[in-house]
Amino acid sequence: MNTDSITPDMLANSVIAVPPLARDVNLKVCPVENAKIIRHLETGGIRTLLYGGNAMFYHIALGEFADTLAMLEENAGQDTCVIPSVGPAYGTLMDQVGILSDFEFPTVMILPARDIATPKGCATGIRRFAEAYGKPIVLYIKFEGYLEPEDVQALVDDGVVNWIKYAIVRDNPANDNYLSELVDRVNRKIIVSGIGEQPAITHVDGFGLNSYTSGCVCIAPCLSMKMLQALKANEIESAEAMRKIFAPLEYLRNDINPIRVLHEAVAAANIANTGPILPLLHGVDDDNYSKIAEAAKELLLGN
Repeated sequence: MNTDSITPDMLANSVIAVPPLARDVNLKVCPVENAKIIRHLETGGIRTLLYGGNAMFYHIALGEFADTLAMLEENAGQDTCVIPSVGPAYGTLMDQVGILSDFEFPTVMILPARDIATPKGCATGIRRFAEAYGKPIVLYIKFEGYLEPEDVQALVDDGVVNWIKYAIVRDNPANDNYLSELVDRVNRKIIVSGIGEQPAITHVDGFGLNSYTSGCVCIAPCLSMKMLQALKANEIESAEAMRKIFAPLEYLRNDINPIRVLHEAVAAANIANTGPILPLLHGVDDDNYSKIAEAAKELLLGN
């Protein structure tokens, strides 16, 4: 596993994969199947793995946290950077600090808290976690009202933040007042588009963000990397043509649920047996599974 500090150049050089976490029939994390996902991504050129919402780190048990981190550390290739997630509850964050001290991950992402939280309170909690952790963290901006742009700027200016995953969904990603203010306040080279291939062209080409995260990259890593490289080369038409190949599976993620669909898609494409999804989510019905399987297999062919 690559333990180097993450720089803007590192962010620019790889799509940041956000994989599911494979579990067995007893809901235990499965090293063999997770290794298959990691190898598939690495073979496709991916060198940064972010385990967050798609991996259901929102609901991971504190008692399995250390073993899960050890499994990820062990299975990642020498050049692959792995970033686990923590939180979102403040008590969980602070309990996880001691466990993280036994590992050499370059950073961690703090999952955003929506309920029983205020922007100023979240900024304070993030600061306290980062101070205890001893490293800058990944900030995940997923919805309005989590942190105000001035709060984000203060955290960045004070060295609390390593990089930012920006993932507020807009009907028109080009019309985003929050992101416009954010890139005026914060170096856009540490901001990454966080909603997959769909808004990536607008975010990277229009707002100057440095890269993008993706779940569907777990199906088609080569294609996703080619799309990023096209964006970096300002080959926008080529990037758009590749984005359209991801669209059928992405539309299903929009219509059903992004996490549940990706979990099933990785299995349907025979990349790895992801097993049952961890509660508090549930699987998909047979009709939707058929649609997911068809889209996943088509995307894999396009890889």
